[in-house]
Amino acid sequence: MERELLRSQQAKKVTLVGFWANAGLSLLKLVAGILGRSNAMIADGVHSLSDFLTDIIVIIGFKLTEKPEDHDHNYGHDKYETLATVMVSIALLVAAIGIFKSGMGNIMKVVRGETIHQPGVIALAAAVISILVKEILYRYTIKIGNEINSGAVKANAWHHRSDAFSSIGTMIGIGGAIVLGEKWAILDPIASLAVSVLIVKVAVEIFLPAINELLETSLDPEEMEWVKNVLRKEAGVVGFHEVRARKLGNKTAVEFHIMVDPLINITDAHDISTDIEDTLKDKFGENSIVTVHIEPYSEEEAQNGLHYEINEKA
Repeated sequence: MERELLRSQQAKKVTLVGFWANAGLSLLKLVAGILGRSNAMIADGVHSLSDFLTDIIVIIGFKLTEKPEDHDHNYGHDKYETLATVMVSIALLVAAIGIFKSGMGNIMKVVRGETIHQPGVIALAAAVISILVKEILYRYTIKIGNEINSGAVKANAWHHRSDAFSSIGTMIGIGGAIVLGEKWAILDPIASLAVSVLIVKVAVEIFLPAINELLETSLDPEEMEWVKNVLRKEAGVVGFHEVRARKLGNKTAVEFHIMVDPLINITDAHDISTDIEDTLKDKFGENSIVTVHIEPYSEEEAQNGLHYEINEKA
């Protein structure tokens, strides 16, 4: 429990750093976009505002994961972290749609022969500042996310990186429009379209693994095969069946039935179970949940049960 609390504190600390940075960047970009008459920068500011809001979601999510197991949540509250990851990805998608609509609207104005404003230098300066700040935030956040193995923190790191990419596109569009003149002001909304497509890609890549986890999808085939190989190699395990495994936030839950010699004593059977559990926890982490059901081996039952896997060298 102490380890989980420390993990949650690290997650909240890195998220709070991003929270205040995003608050400042949102204000800077929106003001620079308005004063610099840049739709791309205003859209970028909205993206940073979505970062600010998702930081709140992540902080709340980790506050909930700190709660210990209780009567209603026997496996703990780790999936609140997964839910926070899903919400971050949805926020990214919404931000991308908003940026795309704004950029397309301005491109259509040019197509209809209307003039859009050439962006000002203040918008360009805001884009450069944003790139530097968000790339630093990305590197800091992804480092912590990898250290504590948090999907929500890593998703938030990519939210920072997507904002940095967004600002790069914005900088190119604004810079091109400033250097080439008002006739090329269309580069500003074109840049915002490119940015929106990139953000959608990131959002989908974050969303799919998280939603699979919420839907109780099994571990990937390679990991499932690794678990079965552990059972195959364990001395004393005659056979096994009903191997199941899934993710619970940063935890892994694994359960299976093993068959042992019916004449073995209970202490030896327990030792076999403990050896398997220790091996699995070495791979998936000490907080993993391993459930072993021990059965006496019956040749007749094994022959009738086609779902059993019998170990030749038990």
